[in-house]
Amino acid sequence: MTKIVNRVKRGNPVSNLVLLFLAALTFYPLFFTLLTSFKDNEQFFANFWGLPNPIILDNYADAFTAIMPFAFNSLVIAVSSITTVLFTTSLSAYAFARLRFPCKEILYMTVLALLMIPGLLLLIPQFILVRDLGLMNSFAGISLGYIAGGQAFSIFVIRAFFDTLPGELFEAAEIDGCSEFKAYYRIALPLIKPVLGTIAIITLLGIWNDYLWPLIVTTDAARLPIALGLLRFIGTFTTTMYGPMFAGFIVASLPLIVLFFILMRSFLEGLTAGAIKA
Repeated sequence: MTKIVNRVKRGNPVSNLVLLFLAALTFYPLFFTLLTSFKDNEQFFANFWGLPNPIILDNYADAFTAIMPFAFNSLVIAVSSITTVLFTTSLSAYAFARLRFPCKEILYMTVLALLMIPGLLLLIPQFILVRDLGLMNSFAGISLGYIAGGQAFSIFVIRAFFDTLPGELFEAAEIDGCSEFKAYYRIALPLIKPVLGTIAIITLLGIWNDYLWPLIVTTDAARLPIALGLLRFIGTFTTTMYGPMFAGFIVASLPLIVLFFILMRSFLEGLTAGAIKA
């Protein structure tokens, strides 16, 4: 952080002003949402841009009570999806990076070709598959779409990092009688933890903010994730109370904000590890 501050001090004043202006544009919507979440309807209309006076904390009580069940649903979906994606893609990437088998590069290029297919084009076949498996209105059916959608990108990224690992490590492990699977989880995985963390965060953001796929595969209110739950909550308060509605926005986004600040360092390490190793 000190290095960034020093660079800003040494930078062009005009560029610094432009960056500060863009930062203000970025963070002001969040700041405005936070202020409005503490207002009642009277303050919302009479003091639209001002500070809340008095602060209405009951808005958060209403939002928390209504949204937490949906947040728990999203947590269940995210944990199962991320765990499966990290395991399957890291195992596949290890095979593409370390093993020799017929048509390996052709198969890998086929996986990469999936990155060029828009996700919207896959909704219908994914829906048919979930329906035929009898997984409609279930956490498994929702998770299956995210697991399938996260394969190609994750394999591509993880294989690139596996290729940078020294081959001598695996040769020494093989001499010691280490199996391929043991080398995978004892040697390879610990060395790419920042990358796995980055993929986990990116996958979580996609799951937490998505509403189209759950909207297609579930109609059960008890299985709705937080995006659909928030939409239902907004529909309840849009024409009556704006304070609870904006408090719901904050409650829904708070877990991601806290998680990002906690894991920001690991996230940035994962993004820059490939460039450093290269």
